[in-house]
Amino acid sequence: MANSFIGRDMAVDLGTANTLVYVRGRGVLLDEPSVVALNATTGEILAVGHEAKRMIGRTPDNITAIRPLQDGVIADFDATEQMLRYFIQQVHRRRYFAKPRMVICVPSGITAVEQRAVKEAGYQAGARRVYIVEEPMAAAIGAGLPVHQATGNMVVDVGGGTTEVAVISLGGIVTSLSVRTAGDELDQAIVAWMKKEHSLMLGERTAEEVKMTLGSAFPTLDEPEAEIRGRDMVTGLPRTVVVSSAEIRQAIEEPLHAIVDAVRATLDQTPPELAGDIMDRGIVLTGGGALLRGLDERLRHETGMPVHVAEDPLTSVALGAGKCVEEFEALQQVLVSDQRRAG
Repeated sequence: MANSFIGRDMAVDLGTANTLVYVRGRGVLLDEPSVVALNATTGEILAVGHEAKRMIGRTPDNITAIRPLQDGVIADFDATEQMLRYFIQQVHRRRYFAKPRMVICVPSGITAVEQRAVKEAGYQAGARRVYIVEEPMAAAIGAGLPVHQATGNMVVDVGGGTTEVAVISLGGIVTSLSVRTAGDELDQAIVAWMKKEHSLMLGERTAEEVKMTLGSAFPTLDEPEAEIRGRDMVTGLPRTVVVSSAEIRQAIEEPLHAIVDAVRATLDQTPPELAGDIMDRGIVLTGGGALLRGLDERLRHETGMPVHVAEDPLTSVALGAGKCVEEFEALQQVLVSDQRRAG
């Protein structure tokens, strides 16, 4: 019987773009977009996750598809809580057991108020205890870095809403920077560029697809081209434009630059001993942004440091938070303690 209780603990990577749920002893059981579709008139939830994401930009007046998290923090509390509850129910069919302990990941730059909102959402969704772990810490653990040793580890986690850059040593974050420029900003830059250069309106889903298929951070030998569909802003009719990878790179140059700057600023703040370690060990890239072609090359080019992409960048944070759940006692120190909140 005791085992069934142990299996209840879970870790949640509550991301701007995707939410992943890790269940103790069972691994990542859920990975869905952080999107909720609501009936605007009654306020009831129609769909969550993949199903709701398909509705973005395609809904009639009485239905809205929203992303309850913006820039890594909760923008719509009720929707976040409902979404979390829904995801937890997906994972736990049996409702009548003891309430789970929950580890939730948050961006490192978040305020005490924002942090409390995350905890509250966890409690409302049915957790017995909610622990907070900072995203870059979870990403580093998930990417298999030796965070407890006295060596410098640098992790760059490019998510949907935030880019987290941190230097970790001895189980703690030595210096970190959280900037609200990440995947979403890249999408918006593509929308703005297409509007300006081709007077073509794109939906955010299309922009994301363009980023994934054509986007790159560094020139490559073969620059693919693709047809992009949108609405012509002059005639108001649908139109197709052929765009090259090089053009999209130009489009996302500004937010990319901000991400690179964050890495440089963090290196600038790093104690010299640790900077030497990073020179040896390199920088580890995680998060969905790590999948952007050539981002590792670009960072290598701009910082002169070796750059490695984590094995499974999309799940690094969830796996790291999951490890905190599996080895709860051993990793207790990386969790943000309650004492600090009371102070």
